Formats: sequence, structure tokens, C-alpha cells
Amino acid sequence: MARGAGRAGQVTQNTVEADEAVRDVRPEPAPAAGGGDALTGDRHRPGGRRPRRGHRVLKWSAAVLAVVVLGAAGAGYLYYRQLNANIKKVPLNLGENKVAEPTPNAAGQTPLNILLIGSDARDTEENQELGGARETFGATPLADVQMLVHLSADRTNLSVISMPRDTLVHIPKCTDPEDGTVYPASNGRVMTNQSLGHGGPGCTVATWQELTGIHIDHFVMVDFAGVVSMADAVGGVPVCVDANIHSRDSQGHGSGLKMRKGTHPVKGEQALQWLRTRYGFEDGSDLARAKAQHLYMNSMVRQLRENATLSSPNKLRKLAEAGTMALTVDPGLDTVKKLYDLSTELRKVKPERITMTTMPNRYVGARVEPTQDAEKLFRLVREDIPLDGKGGTGAPKKTQEKSADPAAADDEIAVQVRNGTRTDTLPAARGRASTVTALLVDQGFTKAFADTTGSLSEDRTVVRYPSADLEGDAQRIATSLGIPLSAVQRSTDVTGVTLVVGADWREGTAYRAPKAEDNTTPKTAEALNGADETACMHVNPAFTWT
Repeated sequence: MARGAGRAGQVTQNTVEADEAVRDVRPEPAPAAGGGDALTGDRHRPGGRRPRRGHRVLKWSAAVLAVVVLGAAGAGYLYYRQLNANIKKVPLNLGENKVAEPTPNAAGQTPLNILLIGSDARDTEENQELGGARETFGATPLADVQMLVHLSADRTNLSVISMPRDTLVHIPKCTDPEDGTVYPASNGRVMTNQSLGHGGPGCTVATWQELTGIHIDHFVMVDFAGVVSMADAVGGVPVCVDANIHSRDSQGHGSGLKMRKGTHPVKGEQALQWLRTRYGFEDGSDLARAKAQHLYMNSMVRQLRENATLSSPNKLRKLAEAGTMALTVDPGLDTVKKLYDLSTELRKVKPERITMTTMPNRYVGARVEPTQDAEKLFRLVREDIPLDGKGGTGAPKKTQEKSADPAAADDEIAVQVRNGTRTDTLPAARGRASTVTALLVDQGFTKAFADTTGSLSEDRTVVRYPSADLEGDAQRIATSLGIPLSAVQRSTDVTGVTLVVGADWREGTAYRAPKAEDNTTPKTAEALNGADETACMHVNPAFTWT
């Protein structure tokens, strides 16, 4: 079983007994398959005419709904083989570069990261009818909605990062698992939603990992029809607008959403309209649409927790059927049992510990790119730091202690010094390896030598060593220069004690340890708390009615 899904634990004896009681019960016929995801009806395709942005649909909500709801469906449905057959599966990661799994915390727990993908594939009549733009039937799908769900190692909090579909990124080299087609890495930056067309959702996963440095455990992809069928099954999701809205302009652009001021439950096609609405919300941008999606998602989670009608076996069965028909997942989530285990993990988080964010960005023409705040947000997730500001600094970190291995005499310690001061915006500072080597030699480390064959990129100065018998030597080098022991790391990437002068020491001869990092969630991420029932979308006056 996949990492994360297996951590949820085994089904209890009560579950097994419940299964025996329903083994002879046949589920009602599943709704017609059609793929399904909530995306956008407008499509930006290279070399094509500019599409209408108003016809984009959202897909992510169905994915989360399927994962959470399958857990609510109860033990009786875990063993319906028919449901397992509904679920489509494809490889997790199609890229060549892999990101290491996070280090377990003191309790042996690790975070769980799931990428939710909304595909705008119009590969069935149902998806075509919902998505519009009939000339795109069967065309290469786009990943127009992408959300990373991060479940903390201790299972107390959950963070979500949405990436606007217009974000410019480098798509890595990917290989299609079905026909072996090799898609070369993008020449420059392109829109992130094109990654799905480079072999499937595994390339979208690879793109996220290379941009964020976050290890992704699973993905869940869903399409147009899935949103409609599952919204019907759950009975509607309450959403709010601060004025009457009709998402339709004089040229016919818009989702068609028409709703009166206040809070109203949406389901079926109206839920799809809400999730794809851009014209009418705030400034009419993809960023405003992301806010509406977050509001819907939070409300949906609360609805699933509180709605007593979900105890109806018939409704639960329909919901489970709709969910499995709508999903494409990686092999680690390819059975109802695995999805149930995952949902059990997700349901441990209370709504007040759920935080929805949008990747901080800035406009580049009609597109957007990540900002420095985006990298900060990614770091918080990598380090398992809650985005709601609660719970301290994330997963407990080991306190670095002085090594039991004694250091050799200073004049016997061989240490290589390298220049790692290059950054994304600055070239390497000249002569840093030689300068720091001279400092060490002056202090008696006569076997220190500078490697000037090239420069590295390291945010902070570090001392690395390859094996336990050199830990004491590495720590001795660090303390002699005032570098904290926390910057001494064991690594198989070096063959001896290696000091990398980082971007935090670009000048001078005295190392000054940087101040503690700011671990607050950037305001530009526009965080929304999962328990906020007062959230309401602002309606653009140009799209209101009386």
C-alpha cells in the first residue's frame, strides 16, 4: 500500500463484520461514466486563437469531495469491487528528478502531500455538454485547476495552496507511460496548465515538485461530470454572495451563474457554475475565482461533517459511486480501501485547522509568476509549519548535539571549501572559497584547500561530512568559524569534510548566523480559515441585477 494511505491503519473488526452484513447487498447502478472534473471552459492553447476565459470549469472540489466522502460512506462500501473497477489509475510522477521524502518527526510521523488536479478533458458527451467549446472535443486536456493539500505529520492541521492556471513555470522532461512519447523540458516558461498534456497528471506532479521542492505522495484528478454528480449526491453546498449576481457579459462570456444576495446551497450544474465563475467575482481574475473555490471547499467540508442526511445508505451509495466514477489517481490510491484510509487521515483535522491559500504571485503581462512570498509559503509546507499560525514551528526538530566522535588535531583535518554564494538573482561573490580557506589556515587548519572549479547555490553556509567518523572534524570546523552545529550535516554527496560558503556570507571574514526565520504565512497568500462561515464573495457591480 502507498505511503500515507497505509499509515491510516487497518480496518477494525467492526468494519469486517459490517462488510459481512452487506456482502449480498448489490449497489444501485452507478451513474454513467464520463470522466468529469470541474475546470474551465475557456482554453489557452499554444498556436491557437485566444479562447473565451468565461467557460473554464473547476475540478478540485470533486476530488476532495470524493476523498472525504468515501470515508463517510462507511464500512459496507469498502468492499464493493464494482467501485474499485470504476477508479482509473496512472503513474504518480513522470519526471526524471525526484524530491526526497520528508524526514520523520520525533514520533516517526511524516506529512502527506496530495496534488488535486482539475482536467478540462471533453472526452465524453456529458463533459462536452457541461464544458462547452465543442470544437475542443477530444483535444489535449489542460490542468486548469491545481491545488496542493498538505496534511501535517501529526495530523492536527491541513494546508492548501492553489496555483493559478496562468502561472508561468518550467515543465520538466516527461515520458508518456502509455506510448513512450518523450516530451522534452519546456523551452523557457509556459503556463502550468499545459503540464497535463505532457503525458498525463504525472507530469503535473513533476512540475510541482521541481517548482516547490515539496515531495508529493499522491494525486487525485477529476473532471466536469464528477463535480455535478457528487454535488447532487451530497445535497448541496452553502455559498454566499454580497449582492445579486449574473455571470454573463454582453458578449456572452461567463459561467451563467445567477443567484440572489445571501447564502444559498448550490448543487449539480449550479455548483459547477460557482466553481468556474470568473466574470462577476471581484476583479474578474483567476485569483478571484480561486477565492470562490476556497469558500466552496471549506463549506463542503463542514457540510460533510454536519449533514445528517449522509447517514442514508442510498445517498451514501450514490455518492461513493459518483466519486469513484469521477476519479483518476496514482497507484497508491487505486482502491476504495486506500481512499477510505486516506479519508480517515484527512478527517482527523478539524475545520478550524484548515487553511486555504493562493500561491503569491505577480503579473507578467497577462500571466503570473511566483514571488518571493511564494517561496516562503513553499518552505513552510516543506518544513511542516502550520499556515494558521498555531502549533509552533511544525514538526519537532532534533537538537544538534556535540559529536561523541573526537575531532582530529586542527592541522590534521582536511577540509574542502567551496563557493555557494550564487542565488537566483545574484552571481557568485568572487573569491569567497579562497578567502574562507585563508581564514582556516590562519587558525591552524593547514590542510584546508579551496575548490575554485565552479560555484554552487546554497542559501546558508553549511559543513557537510560523509560518514560518522568525520562528524567531529566537521563540527570542529564549524565552531572555529562561529557556524552553528545545526549547519553541520551528514551527506553522501561529499567525500570528505566540505564547507560550502552560502549566500548568507557573501562578504567579510566574520560569519554572522542569520536571525530566526519568519514563519508567518504571507499576507499575499490570502489565507482563509476552514471554520469561517462568514466568508462571502464580493460581486462586481457590473454583474449584478435587480
